Amino acid sequence: MKKYDVIIVGAGVIGSAIAYNLAEKNLKVLVLEKEEIGIGGSSRNGGGVRQSARKIEELPLAMYAVNNIWPTLDQKLGVNIEYHQEGNLRLGKTEAHRKILEKIVAEGKKQSLELDLLDKDEVKKICPYISDEVKYASYCPTDGHANPMKTTLGYYKKALELGVSFITGEEVESVLIEKAKIAGVKTKDNSYYSSKVILAAGYESKYIAASVGVNIPMRKLLVEVMVTEPRELMFDQMIGTAGSDFYGHQSEHGSFVFGGMTGNEPYKFDQKRRVTLERTAPSISRAILNYFPVLKDLNVIRTWSGFLDQTPDHLPILSKVEAIDNFYLACGFSGHGFGISPAVGELMADLVVEEEPALDLANFKYDRFHPKS
Repeated sequence: MKKYDVIIVGAGVIGSAIAYNLAEKNLKVLVLEKEEIGIGGSSRNGGGVRQSARKIEELPLAMYAVNNIWPTLDQKLGVNIEYHQEGNLRLGKTEAHRKILEKIVAEGKKQSLELDLLDKDEVKKICPYISDEVKYASYCPTDGHANPMKTTLGYYKKALELGVSFITGEEVESVLIEKAKIAGVKTKDNSYYSSKVILAAGYESKYIAASVGVNIPMRKLLVEVMVTEPRELMFDQMIGTAGSDFYGHQSEHGSFVFGGMTGNEPYKFDQKRRVTLERTAPSISRAILNYFPVLKDLNVIRTWSGFLDQTPDHLPILSKVEAIDNFYLACGFSGHGFGISPAVGELMADLVVEEEPALDLANFKYDRFHPKS
């Protein structure tokens, strides 16, 4: 019977980053993925590496990643992850937008984040292609963007080099418990053994955790991303809006990557298949043209959709489950996971080997949803 030090369920950017960091600590790690590497939300997002406009509890994770990991991550992984640190512009047109942006700036500055509210002329100096209707923007010069798939595959390939085992196409159905302790996981055809298990499978973590009576309060949301034909480089900032109409950036090869959701996407709660919806891409496109009319003749060459795993407080769960020894959760990122994934990989690895993490993870405990009476 082959046994591992740690089993991770989910080979997205979170699971792969945790695996890499555990392998750096010389642990024998197995990662199980029901589909392909990075097939879920890890490759189906806008690539934002954003500190600004995060919840105050989550901001330290983003700042830690930007200050300590992202700038040299391509060297560490040995791959060009297309990380660009040219800032984030969150655009606004109305007085209501200005109030939203003022709040974002004020909250960021409380945490010593470099963040300013710009007027129309200042915004135009940074990005002259923006609509003349834009009157305000929050601007964080240390924000940026990276390529989600290249980052995920970078972690995966480096983890492989360090001896991590990956098995794809095998869906974990349940967690194994023996004598009230973690014993491994069970798939349809096999069982894999370890005294430590980490669920990093996005929304699917909910189903797997339920096999041992652990209720993860998450809901599934469908979002869509689209890629355009390439154009000459117009701007290098990550773009968003005060009204959350869309987000995106221009990639190194010139294509624009834009994403968003309408809030009215029809889906069944238990739907597992990712479906591109006829209403979402047009809605995103209209929003983009409201802010970038210069892109009106740009062709969209492909779209894809993915699921978010959203918790009630929109904060991730990064913790052990106190009721079950050596059972860990890294899920519920609520659409904010990619930018903090390098920090999560490092901090979760520290937690699993019982080393003191660089940041306090108390705000992300699973038990916050199930307080003891």
